[in-house]
Amino acid sequence: MFAQVRRMSFEQIMIRVPDSLLSDARRLAREKDVTLGQLVRDALDQEVRRARPKTRNCADEALVARLQRLLAADIAAATSWAQLERVLRCRGFALRPAGGGLTLHDAQGTRLCKSSEIGFGYARLVKRFGAVMPGHPHRMAHLLSGSTRVEEPDSFDVIEPF
Repeated sequence: MFAQVRRMSFEQIMIRVPDSLLSDARRLAREKDVTLGQLVRDALDQEVRRARPKTRNCADEALVARLQRLLAADIAAATSWAQLERVLRCRGFALRPAGGGLTLHDAQGTRLCKSSEIGFGYARLVKRFGAVMPGHPHRMAHLLSGSTRVEEPDSFDVIEPF
């Protein structure tokens, strides 16, 4: 299948720049193997995107409310990461690491919401289970009083002091 190409209309503008800036811009365009116009368009596009307000990656409130009603009792009753995984899998869901926390996904792998949005943030679950989530990159040692119990064996090398 061919991707649909979005047609853009262009408007010509005229700007005044110092000779030294124009010379440097032409050199940079040659190095990047693009036209001077493309170099300017790319720089403007990057600046406009940077200046746009960031949108929060929040799930739909109605969806979060339904998920909370559906899953809260099961999540609250779980006593380990393994049990939580089994319960969620039976209901067609899964928790996955995302940044420093967790996200809830459906059986097809679609991200639904952050676990904290339904009231069960990663730190809260780590404290409750006394262990980090197997495979999660954030070990949360500060929550486990210096011991990071993990429910899956981590491979590591023992290095003895000299």
